[in-house]
Amino acid sequence: MDLFMNSAVCLLERAAEKFCNKTAFEDMDSKLSFTELRARSRALASGILSRVKTGREYPIIIHLPKSVDSIVAFMGVLYTGSPYAPVEYTIAPVRMETITANLKPSMIITDAEGKESLSKLALDTEIAVLEELTGGSDDAAVNDALYKVCDLDGAYIMHTSGSTGVPKGVTISNRGVIDYASWIKAAFDINENDIIGLNSPFHFDNSIFDVYTTLYTGAKTLIIPEKLFMYPDKLMEYVAEKEVSVIFWVPTVMISVANSGALDAVELPKLKNILFAGEVMPCKQLNIWRKKLPDSAYTNLYGPTETNVCTYYKVDREFSDSDSLPIGKACENMRVLILNEDNKRCGIGEPGELCISTSGRSLEYWNAPDISSRVFVQNPLNTKYHDKIYRTGDLVYEAEDGNIMFMGRRDNQIKLRGNRIELGDLENAAAQLDGVLSACALFDKVRQEIVLFVETDKEIAPRKYRMSLWDFVPGYMVPARVVTMAKFPHTASGKIDRVGLRKAYIEGDS
Repeated sequence: MDLFMNSAVCLLERAAEKFCNKTAFEDMDSKLSFTELRARSRALASGILSRVKTGREYPIIIHLPKSVDSIVAFMGVLYTGSPYAPVEYTIAPVRMETITANLKPSMIITDAEGKESLSKLALDTEIAVLEELTGGSDDAAVNDALYKVCDLDGAYIMHTSGSTGVPKGVTISNRGVIDYASWIKAAFDINENDIIGLNSPFHFDNSIFDVYTTLYTGAKTLIIPEKLFMYPDKLMEYVAEKEVSVIFWVPTVMISVANSGALDAVELPKLKNILFAGEVMPCKQLNIWRKKLPDSAYTNLYGPTETNVCTYYKVDREFSDSDSLPIGKACENMRVLILNEDNKRCGIGEPGELCISTSGRSLEYWNAPDISSRVFVQNPLNTKYHDKIYRTGDLVYEAEDGNIMFMGRRDNQIKLRGNRIELGDLENAAAQLDGVLSACALFDKVRQEIVLFVETDKEIAPRKYRMSLWDFVPGYMVPARVVTMAKFPHTASGKIDRVGLRKAYIEGDS
């Protein structure tokens, strides 16, 4: 077929021609070459097209364990012209019902075990087992469906809850995916000789980097077994054994590895590109990585699910343990605006909300026009034509060198007894204290007090942390209460579960 870049799956079409039998994706049990992935995905698409309606208005939910089968499912759905919506395999029943009711998918693709569990829920849609959908390939039907795709149609829908706990379907276009993969190739010089070590679950947007970088460059993505991330020593031994050269991990994992001393036990000469995003990366743990692997390139990526990555900073100088990393400058084909409360552009050093303009931003939230209208708005600096921007809710400022500095969430900036406080500043200060592996600060609006959560492997009384903080922050920032624990709860994407901490220790204690 003639190849147009109208769909993200066209990257697979091109890769199958160029890289053929080279391994594209590998998990613990199996591997797929580019040609095998293309063949299996087209066969799946044929099965889908023969059973349900497809196209831009008919999303398909993917409910599978993290494996090469998931990649087959994603590509198979894209071949039909529908957007795919990956959900956690161990998803809570209520969340699954909420997502399904909002998406109204034409189908849910799962495995036999998943079908049995999903069949017990109130889901008004067809549930199909992946293997049962895959038979012969009807290339004519698949090609016809693919030709009808517009590059601004949705490629995938990721669900994010934020502070509300209500899932929002973030819809990213085919054009957004292709542009993102193109930028990755240019920015990090990744090629077919690289091996990418996948950390993120497929329902978390960081995984888009791994999947589509492989399809764009011919690199191999190694799906690292999830259980290894619980054991830093074994994780890094696996990375060394498999000669992984690129990782894009959440800071929580990198912090765990640094704190455990796992980097001291292995040699990692192949690991050339180390990227991180999803949370703030503390310089204290980054410096441990840089000391052990001084020849590797380190990059701090920033971007909400609604835009994927939109700024990046290649670490190019030394930072003290207490410093904050910049989130850098805008990626190519991205425009970032820092606006004050009057919707005017902020000056150098002036805090404001980060807003993003790009063809790669979300097409708004699926079936949620009211929520969408509050954050996807007309660019107030441009009244000449339709120019939507995404208001991130993140507070930042531009430094003298042009790099953007992240300050925290707008809803993470509080006012306590007349003092404006960035809770992120308190977390950064707490991370410097002896025995602190990680820190999380939350505000109790009812009691009007700050609660600091400390992850530690030492038996130190909470009051001692409060006393030590007086040396690092003003008195009005010292938390009223400190809660210590051996291990923070984390969300399925690897981030600190702030919602869970709030429910358990603040709302549950009211």
